[in-house]
Amino acid sequence: MGRRVNLVGVAAAVAATGQVKRARAGAARRRLAQAERDTAVENALLETRPPDRPFVAIVMSALNEQDSIASVLHALPGSLSGLAVRTLVVDDGSTDDTAALARQAGAVVARHRRNLGQGDGLRTGFALALEMGAAVVVTMDADGQHDPAQLADLLAPIVGDRADYVQGSRFLGRYDDSGSSRHAGIKAFTALINVLAGIRITDCTNGFRAIRASGLRRMRLVEDRFSASEILIEAAARDLRILEVPVHIRSRDAGVSKKPGGLRYPLGYLGAIMRSWARATLRRYPSRPGGHRSDPTGTDAAAGDAPELTAAG
Repeated sequence: MGRRVNLVGVAAAVAATGQVKRARAGAARRRLAQAERDTAVENALLETRPPDRPFVAIVMSALNEQDSIASVLHALPGSLSGLAVRTLVVDDGSTDDTAALARQAGAVVARHRRNLGQGDGLRTGFALALEMGAAVVVTMDADGQHDPAQLADLLAPIVGDRADYVQGSRFLGRYDDSGSSRHAGIKAFTALINVLAGIRITDCTNGFRAIRASGLRRMRLVEDRFSASEILIEAAARDLRILEVPVHIRSRDAGVSKKPGGLRYPLGYLGAIMRSWARATLRRYPSRPGGHRSDPTGTDAAAGDAPELTAAG
């Protein structure tokens, strides 16, 4: 009996040591990634002059998209709802000519020297957009799946002060690749997020979205991958007004999907949902003695004010 207890104690100690090592390694990776993102933003700011009036920033995180990036960028409008448009491409460690082609097409380019993940790519793009003074931030894919003609539909509810966060929905619109197993997975994850976040949407994985900059500034984003769920859950936790509009999700123009295969994608996405929900819940209902419901704006709102946005006449 004594020997068994000793073995259990040793196993517990080994497991605890492993957890500590993994936690330290994870913290080190996050610090390196933060430094990489900061450097990318600083370098991009040196190469551009921010507009002197409110504008829409279109953010794309791109990895090896040289076959589609130029055509996608050339299809973007120069203005939306009377607001100038600036396109910000985050090259997330590409080994092809994605960055060079994006610059040639007129985009502001921020480069990660190594691949950090789409979530970190968007975080770099968000930081750059806010530093430049964007009034609205739109995200879309660099592979041609999102239709630039529908950008005005995403922006209109924000300009009209009917929403702070507008999510495109393939299920309210059109979906070229419908009927796949991924289709069913999106439906299941959306139902889960609706329950956890207390919202009513139909398409939780869609990266075609528009966010009021003042709302984006209040959000705390940490997921390096599978970040679509975190962005939605954070928007709900910050009491942003969320609205969906129909969009068309097309098949890729070129290249291959960067999503992991097999069970890695659904398990990774599920993990991001649960972590994001846990963080939002703990922030709202802290467990420390004497704790109280926290201010949903946290301390992030002190970082500065986004430009005021008014509808075009």
